[in-house]
Formats: sequence, C-alpha cells, structure tokens
Amino acid sequence: MAKTLFDKIWEKHVVKQIEGGPFVLYIDKHFIHEVTSPQAFAGLNKRGIKVFRPALTVATADHNVPTIDQHLPIREELSRRQVEALKKNCAEHGVELYGLGHPFQGIVHVIGPELGITQPGITIVCGDSHTSTHGAFGAIAFGIGTSEVEMVLATQCLLQTKPKVMRINVDGQLQEGVVSKDIILYIISQISASGATGYFVEYAGSAIRSLSMEARMTICNMSIEMGARGGMIAPDETTFNYLKGREFSPQDAQWEEKLAEWRQLYSDGNAIFDKEIFINAADIEPMITYGTNPGMGVGVTGHVPSLSEVNEKEKASFEKSLNYMGLQPGANMKGRKVDYVFIGSCTNSRIEDLRMVAGFVKGKKKASDVEVWVVPGSKQVEKQAIEEGIDKIFEQAGFQLRQPGCSACLGMNEDKIPAGKYCISTSNRNFEGRQGPNARTFLASPLTAAAAAITGEICDVREMLSSEKESVLAGDQNYN
Repeated sequence: MAKTLFDKIWEKHVVKQIEGGPFVLYIDKHFIHEVTSPQAFAGLNKRGIKVFRPALTVATADHNVPTIDQHLPIREELSRRQVEALKKNCAEHGVELYGLGHPFQGIVHVIGPELGITQPGITIVCGDSHTSTHGAFGAIAFGIGTSEVEMVLATQCLLQTKPKVMRINVDGQLQEGVVSKDIILYIISQISASGATGYFVEYAGSAIRSLSMEARMTICNMSIEMGARGGMIAPDETTFNYLKGREFSPQDAQWEEKLAEWRQLYSDGNAIFDKEIFINAADIEPMITYGTNPGMGVGVTGHVPSLSEVNEKEKASFEKSLNYMGLQPGANMKGRKVDYVFIGSCTNSRIEDLRMVAGFVKGKKKASDVEVWVVPGSKQVEKQAIEEGIDKIFEQAGFQLRQPGCSACLGMNEDKIPAGKYCISTSNRNFEGRQGPNARTFLASPLTAAAAAITGEICDVREMLSSEKESVLAGDQNYN
C-alpha cells in the first residue's frame, strides 16, 4: 500500500496504541532548553526518578541568554535563575549541556542540524513550538508542552494522536529577491494562521527542491504559524551533502548504511494526502506582515486590506490588530518608517542568512535613525561569520553583530524593542508584545529586512537589486 513520508516514519516509531485512545510514540531525540525544562525536572525529582535515556537528550541555553557580555552574570533575575537551573538539572541527570561558553551553544533549532544530531527518519521533540524546523531533514519533529517534556525524560515515549497529512507543492521559478522566508509567509497568508490545524505538512515541488538545507529549515520552522503540528521535506542529495562529516553524523561504514535507509524516505508516487495545495512560485513577491499574527501578510507592493476586504466575523480582531500596529485599512506597506531591524531567531540566523545580508549591505550604510541587531544562531555561526569577515562588513554598515541566542525574537531576555517602536524582523511571530511590551513587529525575509535597514523604511528589495545591476552594467566603480 502506498504511503506518505510521514506515515513511513510514524509507523516505525509506534510502540503501541492505547485502545480507543492515542498512540505511544518512541522519541529518538529530545532537545531541551532553560524555559520549559525546570518544571519537568522538578516533576522527576518529586517522584524520585532519573532521566530514562539521558544520552538521547541534548540541552542548550538560548531563550534567556544575553547577546551582549555573555561572559558576565545574567542581569535579569528570572533569566539567570532559569539558566542556572538548567545547568544544575543537567548535571544531576547526566544530560549533555551546551551552556554559555560552550563552542556548541546556540539556539536549539540551529545547533541540532549544524551538529548532525538532526537526521532523516527520526522523531524529534522539544518544549518549543518551532521544533518543526528539524522536519526539513525528513524527520517527524514537533513541539511539546512541559508535562510532555517530563514524560519524554521519564520514558523516552510520548502519547500522541496521529494527525492528518497535507502536502503543499510549490513549483516554478522564484523571482529575484524572493527567498524561502517569502515562500512560507506567502503560504501562511493564503491559507491563514489556522489553515493547517490538525495536519502535518509535507512541502514538495521544484521550488522547494531547489532550496538549500538552511532555506528549507526556514520553511519548516514556520509550519506551526499556520496551525500545523509540524512540517517536513523529503531528504535528498542536498540533505545528505549537508549532513556528511558533521560532528554527530554517522561516519564511514555506518554512513553508507544510513544513506541507504535515508534514500527510502519519500512519499510514494500514488500516496494519498488528506489535503493538497498547489502554488506557483512566480506568484510570490517579497512579503511583509502588517498585523499581529503571521497570516496577516501581503506582498511588499501590496496594501493593508480595507474593511470591505475583511470577513465580517473577523473585522473586530482585524481592527484591534491595526489599532495595535498603528496602521489604517487600505494603507500601503512600502514607505512605512521602521525604527529597528532584527536579523536572527531560529527562523533566520544561520550562516547563509548572514551571508545573504552581508552580500547585500556591503559598501552601504544603515539609515542613521535605525538600530540594527544581527544575532547569530550559534557559537559556530558566530565563529564562521568572523572568519569570513562578515563581522567587518556589518561593522562598516553600522550593523551590530551580537552573541548567539533567541534575542529579540521574544521579549524573554534583555533584547527588547521599546514600546511603540516598529521593528522589521526575520523572526517567526508578530504577536502583540512578542518583542517587548507594545512593540510593533513586521515579519520579513533577511533581504527585505536588510533593505529596510539601509533605507529606513519598508521597501521592495527587487528595486534595489535591479538598480545595482544597472550600476554594474554601467561601469559604476563605486559598487561593492
């Protein structure tokens, strides 16, 4: 019988099904961090039990950590206590911790792939909604709650109801200046922030296959933002080339064995999906959000919907969102002033993201009234950026390269956007207060964010790319 990629992996991990209830699913890798693990460890300690299989759990500090002066004690008391609790709990239970100062420290969904811990065909969970990132490798990866973190620590299993499966096909050629972040923001704008509720999504099509692994991670990362349980992409040669030789990837003979297994991980040609969506890549332009959920997005040349374009049942929440954002129905997005630019988060903080931004801003200067933070996703990304001279390009452009962490993706650390200020952000959520109390967030790609940093306003990066090409063709010697 023909099977989807999701079904193939799910079936191999089912321990049993509770009669009339959920499945008992075996978990291959469990990632933890300082925010959702303290209560889980407290539960274990209260029951007098240890982590069942500590070698299958990996910990890092990311949400609460400062991105300036990381070697100093964390100033915010709650953040400091949570990071210290993670260190204590991992030591007591024999869990590997990549804490502050460790060369592998970083955002949990960045370090898993770059270290080769994330691999095709496995099940991965973490007490963090954006665990779906790891699905880019052809894995079943999803976020769990604190009580479930405790369950996995205690049993290496999880009670789960099997979701439906959706396939989203993106075929064709992307426009210049359109990148993976634009693809996923476009999809969410089309199906809404709840359009994939109850589903696990597989992304397919020629446009998806053409993407690098880091670009695929961006897409899978935001699956949760349309209500999906998770997202995944079938592994291929791009996947295998990315993983080969990484710190915890299989080596030598084991690599060949795993490769043979991984090549079988795809949806059969006649597999049936519960829902299927088809998108033409050429229809996607650089995207920008205007509201307070990721589904409230438009192409950068578009406008905020007018009241007549909004469903009657949604008008109250729509108006509330625009009131928070300080925008008017029907307003154009281009030309809107921004105060901060944040390039980072588990969505867009990898080396390719930093290279993309550096390549665009080289030889340019940021707008004088815009503050720009670039936060690498890990110590390894930070190290590579410095080795490649990316830090110097940012310094010359007036961008601040900070230290690794979740940073201004969420107002849970010292990096907060001031109340009332506008931030164009490469992160994944634009909820009210997400980046700080009363902060206003526009979600966008690294390229669109970089363009806004230079111009000081929301702009169409395609126009800037086009003018630069014209300058080169005209022999402009000032082009860098």
